[in-house]
Amino acid sequence: MKLSVIGCGYLGAVHAAAMASIGHEVVGIDVDARKIEVLSKGEAPFFEPGLPEILSEGIASGRLTFTTDMAAASGAKVHFIGVGTPQQKDGYAADLTYVNAAVDGLLPYLSPGDIVAGKSTVPVGTAAELAVRVEATGATLVWNPEFLREGFAVQDTIDPDRLVVGVSGDGADGAAEVLREVYAPAVAKGTPFIVTDLATAELVKVAANAFLATKISFINAMAEIAEVTGADVTQLADAIGHDVRIGRRFLGAGIGFGGGCLPKDIRAFSARAEELGRGESVAFLREVDEINLRRRDRAVQLVVDGLGGSAFNKKIAVLGAAFKPHSDDIRDSPALDVAVRLHGLGARVTVTDPAAIDNARRVHPQLTYEASRDETIRDADAVILVTEWDEYRRDLTPEHASSLTGGRLVVDGRNGLDAAAWRAAGWRYHGMGRP
Repeated sequence: MKLSVIGCGYLGAVHAAAMASIGHEVVGIDVDARKIEVLSKGEAPFFEPGLPEILSEGIASGRLTFTTDMAAASGAKVHFIGVGTPQQKDGYAADLTYVNAAVDGLLPYLSPGDIVAGKSTVPVGTAAELAVRVEATGATLVWNPEFLREGFAVQDTIDPDRLVVGVSGDGADGAAEVLREVYAPAVAKGTPFIVTDLATAELVKVAANAFLATKISFINAMAEIAEVTGADVTQLADAIGHDVRIGRRFLGAGIGFGGGCLPKDIRAFSARAEELGRGESVAFLREVDEINLRRRDRAVQLVVDGLGGSAFNKKIAVLGAAFKPHSDDIRDSPALDVAVRLHGLGARVTVTDPAAIDNARRVHPQLTYEASRDETIRDADAVILVTEWDEYRRDLTPEHASSLTGGRLVVDGRNGLDAAAWRAAGWRYHGMGRP
């Protein structure tokens, strides 16, 4: 099938390459000429494991092309909208500028029978408004939300844990069947294929992110209680995680969540609920957000307290800049936020990260960056783990760290280190919600 993907950022580039990898003919379209140039060479403009391989394979096979010309969408059966919906600069609501521009730019090239499939995360009710414009051309609008995990996006696109398609109007049944064909390999494996109305499909995405954010903030709230009672939040999480109704995943206490999805999506959800007159229904999401931000404060305070009450002129090694491992994404990164706050207290902050240094330097050039983990730690007064890359969480031993610095303070912002081992090696270890 011939497909077009409008928007070639993180979501769109991965989707276009993944669809080509399962046999479709795909054209990716974006207004950013530099991004299109990079993608056309088979190169990924951001760090995502597995993406360079399927990009270069798709380009070489001729099934995957990229362009800035919207006219290239003509003749495609399905047009995926994968542009960003950032938080508005003057409020919590989602900015739909790029979604509206993508749809308006596509309209002249739609033909009767075409399907426009929205993948962007949008406030509930957006699809119904877009459908009026799309259906005037004889095409059909569906909503097909993405559930990608950064670092696993290729896998999640080719072999998702569920597929959701929201439909409406006279062509609903036929449109759903076309999407089944698009995702035929996954459907053949038995992947749940859930057909809903448009509003439900929109809500599935934001509800999923709201739930995950709530679960993370819940365990971080328990960490706050553990810190004043002497309890160990990691043991608490293990114990309650054995309950199948709760589960252990996303119960890792630490400095909280970040990235380009969870923070802005729960804020946009709250804003949309207020617009619908149901703000009280998701009022708890404000507290979820506040708990999350408080944990960054707590990590900074642990460093300051460990240094005797002042970080001024102390060298602090910050292990991590990306908001999570296996990514170079620094959007709303707790790791980078902690580094910036420590710098603001007068510390000599050195940040390292396997993938995100270039992105971090562009946004926060005031910090010092070092590609080498060991050089970052060398002669540091304190070490803080803020992104749980294996290079820091698993591969760095306290004995090796001791050979690099006489400083003996380690703050574990992700509770990923072996506290007993670090203490046995003579380090003062401080975790998040751990005694």
